[in-house]
Amino acid sequence: MSSDSDTTADLPEHGASVERVAGTGLPLPGDDVDTDQIVPARFLKAVTFDEMGEYAFYDARRDENGDFNDHPFNRPEYRGARILVVGDNFGCGSSREHAPQALLRWGIRGIVGVSFAEIFADNCSSLGVPTVTADRETVEELQSFVADNPDAGIEIDVRKERVVYDGREVEVGIDDSAQAALVDGQWDTATMMRANLDQVKQTAAQLPYVDSVDVDDLPDEDDQSTTNADTDDASTTNADTDDASTTGADTDGDGGSEE
Repeated sequence: MSSDSDTTADLPEHGASVERVAGTGLPLPGDDVDTDQIVPARFLKAVTFDEMGEYAFYDARRDENGDFNDHPFNRPEYRGARILVVGDNFGCGSSREHAPQALLRWGIRGIVGVSFAEIFADNCSSLGVPTVTADRETVEELQSFVADNPDAGIEIDVRKERVVYDGREVEVGIDDSAQAALVDGQWDTATMMRANLDQVKQTAAQLPYVDSVDVDDLPDEDDQSTTNADTDDASTTNADTDDASTTGADTDGDGGSEE
């Protein structure tokens, strides 16, 4: 079993287009996997997201003695996987941003599932991680393929709304606004707002329910002290530039709001 998360994996580049994500897969069976399973609540006290990948499925990956079990996130054949394949209603429960942050920093760059909790999907999109949906039969076939072929490549084509693997192309769905933001490189709204603080202040000053003092308290554009934890020094290599075949058949894998 592997206890190490892929914390060294390159994070998506802020402002870059995410048209495709490619790499090996990781199947996670089961429905209604909530955010408390993804990241137990006791880890929400962390002041940054830097080490959050270590806490992904922290409890689910351990037995009653605290030893690593056979959870998919422990299995060596899935180490470095980029594409997570899940069931129905994934990411339900609390709206904690820590859940998608943990998956991102473990190394996940795209998720295929039957359905997702809306806030979880939105939080993923705001990190540059597309969440795409397909019917249960399609998802289960993909999970079985990954289980039998852990070294095979998978591609999520965000623009064309398809998943490509083993010489096959299957149609998937993605929220229209999320698709547009990812493809246009406008998914990182926090960084976009920070880069346009003067305009944000002007707009805020015109709102009848915003006091002028509140506007004055907004930081200046050159004040970096309020930068969000997910805007740390990240590699400029985007997830959609992985060395992965567009057919996905024989490619080796590499590498919100609070509760």
